[in-house]
Amino acid sequence: MKTSAQGFTGLHMLLSTSVFFGVVIAVNVTMAFYASSSWSGLVVENTYVASQEFNRKAAAMKAMAASGVAGDLSIRGHQIRYDIHDKSGAPAAVDDVVLNFKRPVGDHEDFHLTLRKTAEGRFEADHNLAEGDWIVEAISRNDGLVVMHEAKRIDTKELDR
Repeated sequence: MKTSAQGFTGLHMLLSTSVFFGVVIAVNVTMAFYASSSWSGLVVENTYVASQEFNRKAAAMKAMAASGVAGDLSIRGHQIRYDIHDKSGAPAAVDDVVLNFKRPVGDHEDFHLTLRKTAEGRFEADHNLAEGDWIVEAISRNDGLVVMHEAKRIDTKELDR
């Protein structure tokens, strides 16, 4: 009986290299898929400055959340309404509300609205909203100081149009 003692051959090298690069390509494709499917697409002017301001903004948001002031956004047709209230549900003392509408990807359709006060804690505006996903940033002020600053992601398909 004759045994082969060839050892590591060119075929073994080809298979090893093919398996190695196959794993690398599979991992890269998987990572690219997860990166593109989970990216929010939020556009900022300067990513370095935004990263430096993150902790300060996070602390301010925690303080606002602890105050108990909350806002409710409703959009029906072309009427946009924002109601703001305190912990007990009573209208909050707010002078003005500005809503910034931003697309999750890109900024060519972004706009902002200064709402008119129609009652204590109730603000309204008329504006046609294009279909699709939006990030709505609400900034409420009283005597020039920010009382509430929040952002919500909405989909126009889920609204009462």
